[in-house]
Amino acid sequence: MLYKKPYCAVLIVPTGVGASIGGYAGDALPVARAMGEVCDRLITHPNVMNGASLYWAKENIDYVEGYALDKFAGGEWGLKSVHQNKIGVIFDQNIEPELYYRHLQAMDGLRATVGVNVRDYIVTDAPLNVQLRIADSGASWGTIGNPDSLLRAGQKLVAQGISAIAVVARFPDDSDSQALNDYRHGSGVDALAGAEAVISHLLVREFQIPCAHAPALSPLPLDTNISPRAAAEELGYTFLPCVLVGLNKAPQFTQDRNSHSLWADDIDALIIPHHACGGSATLSFAHSHTKIIVVEDNETIIKVPPEPLAIKPIRVKSYLEAIGVMVAHKAGIHFQGLTSDTAHNWCYIESL
Repeated sequence: MLYKKPYCAVLIVPTGVGASIGGYAGDALPVARAMGEVCDRLITHPNVMNGASLYWAKENIDYVEGYALDKFAGGEWGLKSVHQNKIGVIFDQNIEPELYYRHLQAMDGLRATVGVNVRDYIVTDAPLNVQLRIADSGASWGTIGNPDSLLRAGQKLVAQGISAIAVVARFPDDSDSQALNDYRHGSGVDALAGAEAVISHLLVREFQIPCAHAPALSPLPLDTNISPRAAAEELGYTFLPCVLVGLNKAPQFTQDRNSHSLWADDIDALIIPHHACGGSATLSFAHSHTKIIVVEDNETIIKVPPEPLAIKPIRVKSYLEAIGVMVAHKAGIHFQGLTSDTAHNWCYIESL
């Protein structure tokens, strides 16, 4: 049988930057699902796949935390597929009893109905004291008051043989703020996302295993006019289900190139919003053979286009057009041959 190279791509929608597609819980999931039909293997991150109580696992979509994705793009880590991870859950001591038991019920429900392998859980020995911040750019970020407590909990789980970690930290309630009201009605930035990234980055950097975070929040009062994009976050008491499903088969990280793993030089295309090109993974892929596809109609509050960074992209209007470029690329067809603007087409050939 003739060998045919698998088509592999990376889909990134940066966290906490108000992306018009991917700025809410799970609203970029349809993009990932569609791209998963084109790719033999698609690598993306929790911000794309997490939809609170809603999720859609797919065998050829890898769930890779952002710090690990940067390491992968830089060629330092490979991704090794697994059949199933042994998941441990860290609960913030600051979670009040009723909310804590709601999360335990969600964990047990995922064990019983989906079959995720949650082996153990632990409560931190001190409150994590998460604080939310908004940068001058408008992007969200945050701090952890007791990171050592988080790391001690992670160390105990890893010592027990856990191979992936879910974290549930108590986040500040802000139900009366104008920013939250705007977000629920379809505008603004996810104030939680930046702090969530800080938590998962810390654990992945320390233990080099898959990790993702689910915020613990008090249920919001009913609002019958919220945006459909925010609706997934209004369901139930917890964001934990999508995290456990994502971690269940998340690839492990390896530095062994002889381990039948995937590496950055296997990636054919990176797809990213056109004004969000300043991230570490994008800059790494820009210096490789990987095609950089930038999507113009996915706006963000950050304004870092590719050209000032000496990145030569393939510009497309929408994710639908990006998928068309990927289909042509996979088929060995120069995508400009599918358009009628010949004079415009061939001016790009040298850069591509």
